[in-house]
Amino acid sequence: MVIALALTGFLAGALGARVLRRLRRGADAHWLWCALPTALLWSLAGALDLPPRWLPVPLALAWVGVALAVVDLRHRRLPDALTLPAYPVAALLLVWSGADLGRALAGCALFGGFHLLVHLLRPSALGGGDAKLAGVLGAVLGAVSWTALPLAALGAAATTLVLARCRRSRHPPADLPHGPGLLASTWLLTVT
Repeated sequence: MVIALALTGFLAGALGARVLRRLRRGADAHWLWCALPTALLWSLAGALDLPPRWLPVPLALAWVGVALAVVDLRHRRLPDALTLPAYPVAALLLVWSGADLGRALAGCALFGGFHLLVHLLRPSALGGGDAKLAGVLGAVLGAVSWTALPLAALGAAATTLVLARCRRSRHPPADLPHGPGLLASTWLLTVT
């Protein structure tokens, strides 16, 4: 199953790069930038022996997460064409998985609301795309557990700080994307 997921993830990632190029405000992404990380994440999810009804959640999150991280790292934006459709897709997957939908909705409101508040108070610290993305990630995190919400926030902050250290000499701190950290920490919490 791991090999099948790796191959399918590779193809799905390559398709994701094609989707990025076809967006209204297209994104320059080599197909391997999406194909290889998606294949890796899908194979890891398959190797972890997750419940079959939950497995589509981290797979979908990996696909959209890799695509969004590539765009955020390359162009410093998270396109609405990917973040907004993620809401109904996540809702369907959470219903399918049998997750606690009340907790998922509360997670959406809390995590999304917190990030929206930060965006409104300090737009230079957190972009509007990050605030939109945080709602759908909060729903997934809420379905995982209550403790997943603060853990994801801490994980995202730590990832952004690591990126800041790695890129300090080439980019100003305000130019650092926060989306990849949000996506990575959420994905990790969906598979643990």
